[in-house]
Amino acid sequence: MVSRAYLDNAATTLLDPAVLSAMLPYMHRLCGSPSATHSYGREAKVAVEKARKQVAGLLNIAPAHLFFTSGGTEGNNMVLRGAVEALCIRHVITSPLEHMAVLEPLAQMTRTGHIQCHYVDVDAQGDLQYAHLINLLERYPQALVSLMHGNNEIGNLNDLNRIGEICKTYKAVFHTDAVQTLGHYALDLQKLAVHLLVGSAHKFHGPKGVGIVYVSPDSQLAPLIYGGGQERGMRGGTENVPGIVGLATALEVAYRDMATHQAYIRQLKQHMLHRLVTTLSDVAFHGSSHDLERSLYTLLSVSLPPSIGYEMLLFNLDIQQIAAAAGSACASGSLRPSHVIEALGTDPQRGTVRFSFSKYNTIAEVDYAVETLAQLCLPQATWA
Repeated sequence: MVSRAYLDNAATTLLDPAVLSAMLPYMHRLCGSPSATHSYGREAKVAVEKARKQVAGLLNIAPAHLFFTSGGTEGNNMVLRGAVEALCIRHVITSPLEHMAVLEPLAQMTRTGHIQCHYVDVDAQGDLQYAHLINLLERYPQALVSLMHGNNEIGNLNDLNRIGEICKTYKAVFHTDAVQTLGHYALDLQKLAVHLLVGSAHKFHGPKGVGIVYVSPDSQLAPLIYGGGQERGMRGGTENVPGIVGLATALEVAYRDMATHQAYIRQLKQHMLHRLVTTLSDVAFHGSSHDLERSLYTLLSVSLPPSIGYEMLLFNLDIQQIAAAAGSACASGSLRPSHVIEALGTDPQRGTVRFSFSKYNTIAEVDYAVETLAQLCLPQATWA
């Protein structure tokens, strides 16, 4: 009988055993720095460049356009600050639903007078209003457009092809935060009109603390971190060799097994949808997360019936050994509703819980989570 469930995979995922096996030699015996010229250093350098070639091949790009970082937050900061500086950007177009790793650096650059930031309208379901994006680009051509691929809180998928073609028309630079989609969707960057893309290994069963930035041949960035000349001068500091090897292995596994895992995880999400609507009265879903064709198949954002005491919901789920989230994991310590949920105009009396799935979850875990949630949402439930 299931008595615990980890359903917070949008925050971070379990390390794949194959990834751990690939990393272990570089955490112990193969200890060299890739910058060193001795044999230990050359072994490490070979490992880093082999990983770069692996990842580049999966994304259908040249290895020279791929840079390793510490993850999504650094990658987004590197792209936004670097593009503004290198390309003399003065106008940035984004949305109110982006991750704070995008919104906060843009707000900081706005405060210091480096840029003006403009926000694409979204509707009550969190869908971008593409006509408004076009209107903004007509007013501010050659802007930097920063719009995520998949929303980490409500699961909405943006149409990268459509955005890319719009940006091409107005000679805008297009950056996408693909942290929630890299490793879950087959991204062919030769077919997407994306100039800059960011991903993070720990979202697809790789290690924490390592990510990627893609810079297209017709774009450029100023470095975020100086010193040492690593990553061809784009990111100073000794490379995280075990992490880079782990990222490449995790992405290789993800692409190899993608169709199987997509089908399996979609089944989990569909099962939870069915159980929730047949178990809870007045349950609803944020954004398009209930629509399997228009949202991340890995995530379901649940809007619970109006009640009081929802501020303790995650705590009570945790007591029952169920890991979930109210929104972004990065803001889990906040008592305020997330900026994404607020932007949708959601009734503050309704509770929000985000469940997110992986290949390691089971139907039994989903059932346990739904049954526990139903008990906690009963009017007579005793809140901690």
